[in-house]
Amino acid sequence: MASVLKFSQVSVVRGGRKILGPIDWNVSSDQRWVVLGPNGAGKSTLFSLAGALIHPTKGSVDILDARLGKTDVFELRPRIGITSQLVMNQIPEDERVLDVVLTAAYAIAGRWQENYDLWDESRALSLLTLMGIRELSEQGFTTLSEGEKKRTLIARAMMPNPEILLLDEPAAGLDLGGREDLLQRLNVLAKDPSSPAVVIVTHHVEEIPVGTTHCLLLSEGIAVASGPVEKVLTSENLSTAYRIAVTVSRENGRFFARAAEFATPASTPVKSISTNQSFSNKKQRN
Repeated sequence: MASVLKFSQVSVVRGGRKILGPIDWNVSSDQRWVVLGPNGAGKSTLFSLAGALIHPTKGSVDILDARLGKTDVFELRPRIGITSQLVMNQIPEDERVLDVVLTAAYAIAGRWQENYDLWDESRALSLLTLMGIRELSEQGFTTLSEGEKKRTLIARAMMPNPEILLLDEPAAGLDLGGREDLLQRLNVLAKDPSSPAVVIVTHHVEEIPVGTTHCLLLSEGIAVASGPVEKVLTSENLSTAYRIAVTVSRENGRFFARAAEFATPASTPVKSISTNQSFSNKKQRN
C-alpha cells in the first residue's frame, strides 16, 4: 500500500529544548494507527507535523508524497482531515451543525457567501448519519453535548474526502456512554476499506478502537515501540513509557491497562523498542 506519512529522523526543538525526536515513522494508506504516551511525550507535536501545521527542526516529513518545506501546505492541508480542540474553537457560536460539516468542503470555518450543491449537502448529511447525529443537523453547534460535538467534528474532517484522517483525543471528556458510542463508530470506520488512513492520538489504551492495526508508543519525545498494535501494547512497553509497572490485558479486541502492585522507579531510563523496523532513537540530553 502507498505511504501517506513518512518521518525520517525527525526532531523538533523549541527554546533550545528537544521536544520530539529523532523519530522514524511510516504510515500506509490501509493502516489505522494510535499514538499513545504520557503527558509531555511529544504526541501533540507529532500530530501537528502530520497535519502540516508545523515544520520539523531536523529530518524530513513526507505527507501524501509531498515534503514539508518543499510544498504549498495550503494545497496539502485540504487532503488531510483533522479534529482537535483548535478546530472546535474556530467554529462560530451561531453555526448550525450541518454548516459545520459543509464548510469543510471549502476548508473554512463559518458559513459566508460560498455556494453548495445538492451533492455537498447529501454528503454532509450522510456523514452525520454515519456519526449518529443526522437529527441534529439544524441545531446550533454550541447546543450540542461534548460527545455530539466530537462526532460533528469527525464528520467535518471527512467532508472533503481526505486521504488521511487525524483525530486528536476524540474520546477525551466523554462519559462512558458517549465514549463507547464513539468508539463503536470509529471501529466501523476502521473496518471500511474505502476509509482513509487513520491516526488517533490518545492518553488511554481504553480509548483505542477495536479496528486499530498499529501503535506508536512515545515517551520523552522518542519512540519506545512502534508496529502492530498487539505487539506494541505490552505490559513491558507501557511500563517503560509511563515509568510505572503496568499490566495490560485484552478482551474482545479492546485493550485495558492498570497499575501493577509495585511501581517502576522513576529513574528507569526510557528505551527504544521496534517491532517492525529498526530504530536508532535514544534519549537526547539537552
